[in-house]
Amino acid sequence: MRFCRLHAIAAVIPLAMVAPSSGILELSGEQQIKELTKRLSANASVYWPGSEEFENATERWSVLQAPKVNVVVVPASERDVSETVKFANRIRVPFLAYNGAHGAITTLGRMQGGIEIWLRQLSGVTISRDGRTATIGGGTMSKRVVDDLWAAGKQTVTGACECVSYMGPGLGGGHGWLQGRYGLIADQFQSMNVVLANGSLETIRPTSELWWAMKGAGHNFGIVTSVTAKVYDTKHRDWAIETLIFTGDKVEAIYRAANDHLLKNGNQAVDIINWSYWLNNPELDNKKPIIVFYIIQEGVKAVDGRYTKPFRDIGPVSVEPSSGTYTDLAAWTGIALESPPCQDGGFANPRFPIYLERYNTTAQKEAYDAFARTTHENANFSNSLFMFEGFSRRGVRSVHDKSSVFAYRGDNHML
Repeated sequence: MRFCRLHAIAAVIPLAMVAPSSGILELSGEQQIKELTKRLSANASVYWPGSEEFENATERWSVLQAPKVNVVVVPASERDVSETVKFANRIRVPFLAYNGAHGAITTLGRMQGGIEIWLRQLSGVTISRDGRTATIGGGTMSKRVVDDLWAAGKQTVTGACECVSYMGPGLGGGHGWLQGRYGLIADQFQSMNVVLANGSLETIRPTSELWWAMKGAGHNFGIVTSVTAKVYDTKHRDWAIETLIFTGDKVEAIYRAANDHLLKNGNQAVDIINWSYWLNNPELDNKKPIIVFYIIQEGVKAVDGRYTKPFRDIGPVSVEPSSGTYTDLAAWTGIALESPPCQDGGFANPRFPIYLERYNTTAQKEAYDAFARTTHENANFSNSLFMFEGFSRRGVRSVHDKSSVFAYRGDNHML
C-alpha cells in the first residue's frame, strides 16, 4: 500500500493582480467585451457565464472565498494579455490571471466581478539550440515542463505537484525535487516577458529594476507570459522510494530519526528527499491518524539502507520499496494529475504553510495530538492532513540571499 485517500493538500498561488476598480462589468459589459475581441488575435476566445467553457475555466481547487468573474478571456498570444489588461484598466474593472487555479489565499475573494485572463493557451516548452535554456509559456503546467524536457534528455526545477502551473510556484521562489542540485525554480530564470499593471509588455532581465522582486514576489508585479530558464542534461534516470506507514504513537521517534539521519542540521544529502503526511485512514487505524513517511533517493534502484534502517527499526505498520524514474515521483507521493489532491472537487482547502530549520519532536507530538483530536471530534475536518516537504537545500543555499526576494534559504523543510 503506497498511499491513502486525500482531499486536501498544499498547492501554489496563481498569478493574480487587480486593476483600480469602481465597479464590475454591467449590462453594457457584453458590448464592451465585443470591442475587446476586435483587438485580440484570431485564436483567442471569450467565455460567458452559462457556457460549459466558462464553468471549466472558472473552476478552482479551493472554493474558500474564491474570486468571482463575469467573463473569461483566453489569450492566444502575449499581446492578447496586454490588450486585455489595457481594456480592463480603461473600463475600470478588476482582472485576475488564472493558471492552475490552486491559489487559496482568502484575499482572492475580494474580487466580486471582473475579467479572468486564463493563460491556458500560452503553453509550451522550446529548448534553445545550445541546450542550456528553455523558453516556457506562462500558462504551462509543471507536468508538461517535466515531460517535454524528459523526452529531450533534459530537466529543470519545477513544482512537485503535476497539476500546478510552472510559474505559480516559480514566482514565489518555487520548491521542487531537483532543488538540492540546482536551487529554486526562480533561481533558474534568465529572462521573462511580463505584462505590467498598465498593460505594457516588457522583457525583464537580471539588469532590470523588477528582476529581484519577480523572483520570490512576482505575483504582485505582473502577469508572466513567458520565461526563459536554465535546463540541464538529465543526471540520473533511476529514482527509488521507500514508503513507511506508522501509527501515531511513533511520531516523536520518526521525526527524531529524520533530524539525525536525513536533515543532519541542514546538511541533507543532495540526492535524498524526505516527505511525510499525517492523515486519517480508518482501515489502518480507526482512532488516530497514521503517518505516511517517504524516503526518496536519486540515482539508485533501491534507497540506501543507511537512510531506511533507522526508520525500519522504529517499527512501521508497513514498508514498501519501489523504483522507477523521475517522472514517477508525483504519483509515488500522491500528487499526480489523477491523484485526489489534484481534483477540483468543490472543497474548501485553506492552507497554513510554515518553514522550519529542524523538527521539534516535542512540538510534533503536541501538534499530532491536537490534529488527531480535532479531526476525530469534528467530521468536517476528517479529510484534512499535514504535509511535510523535506527537499535537499544544498542548491538553494548555494545561491546568495540577496539574489532574490525569497526569504527562506536558511530553513530546511516546509509544512
